[in-house]
Amino acid sequence: MNIIISNTSDKPIYQQIFEQVSAQIVKGELERDFCLPPIRTVAKQLRISVITVKKAWEELEHRGFIYTMVGKGCFVAPLLPGERATKRDELVVEKLKKDIEYYKGLGLTLPELIELIRRYYGS
Repeated sequence: MNIIISNTSDKPIYQQIFEQVSAQIVKGELERDFCLPPIRTVAKQLRISVITVKKAWEELEHRGFIYTMVGKGCFVAPLLPGERATKRDELVVEKLKKDIEYYKGLGLTLPELIELIRRYYGS
């Protein structure tokens, strides 16, 4: 499991952790029943508050990416291939909704946005 925190990002740190771990799960990089490192270990490695990591883990559990076994730790939830794609799509749509509102605020039309996506998607 690899997590990189950006102190210059607009996103809260717990959100950065959530996004990176959930992405690793939907891509299959973290397999079902993989035991996530303890919250305190992650907090120490990232030099952040235990509360911040706990908040990320809680969001991952709330959204169905992980489950907790009391006294044993947090584990990657079993996802069938269809569920994995559904979770991935949910993450994409969540981000797109926010981004599209921003683009609309800039006066960008749908055809202009599509053209920009086509131009830069492969880059």
